[in-house]
Amino acid sequence: MTSQATSRTPITGVVITLNEAANIEACLASLSRVCDELIVVDSGSTDETCALARAAGAHVIEQPYLGDGPQKNVGPGAATHRWVLSLDADERLTEQAVSVVQALSLSTTEHDGFALRRRNFIGSRWVKRCGWYPDYCIRLFDRERTGFSDSRQHSSVQASAPCELDADLEHYSFANLAELFTKAGGRFSTRAAKIMYLKGKKVNACSPFIHGANAFMRKYLFQRGCLAGLDGLSVSLSAAVNAYLKYAKLLEFQRDPQVREREDFNRVW
Repeated sequence: MTSQATSRTPITGVVITLNEAANIEACLASLSRVCDELIVVDSGSTDETCALARAAGAHVIEQPYLGDGPQKNVGPGAATHRWVLSLDADERLTEQAVSVVQALSLSTTEHDGFALRRRNFIGSRWVKRCGWYPDYCIRLFDRERTGFSDSRQHSSVQASAPCELDADLEHYSFANLAELFTKAGGRFSTRAAKIMYLKGKKVNACSPFIHGANAFMRKYLFQRGCLAGLDGLSVSLSAAVNAYLKYAKLLEFQRDPQVREREDFNRVW
């Protein structure tokens, strides 16, 4: 706990985790610079995540995964303080963000949430194109007035009077290009296909190609991935792979009862 934090409105830092031993210490160290309380909501880690979190002074809540929004609302519900700063385990506050958050007058503000720009990385490379920057995300919010949506995928804080801060946080999204493609082609697309299938969405043989092509064009041309060299091309291709596969997998679920029967639709998350 820093002296700057104790002289201002107290903040609870919250992180959800699953096997984040490689990230959790740096994440909590970042949060501790502006937070007076740390909460980690873990969904069944089998590595040292929980032990490392406790050693860093965090209160660990063990909660089977409920989906993105419901899981991210567990920590704020257990928080001692009104204001919550929620980070993913692979996110870090920049020096600029620390200074800006410390300078906020949270006790008198009219805003119920504050958004930070997110710098998304592949390895140590900051990708500024493809819609990856500025990627504003509300991370600091008044839990008595707002919280994460109930969406079980890609949830966000539903603030009614948010403010965009002139500060960044860092998001170490992918360790390398291989991870960029394996995540897109693996669990990301499979999870999305399962969700669409459970919702009853119907597609045809053209859908995978159309959605894959649209995703590539949007990232590479409209969001100027073409100006970001190999990383811009790679992000655009991975987006296309993800879009193509999630619709191809959905089509497979619709058409092939053997594939469908072998898939556990109760394990979407």
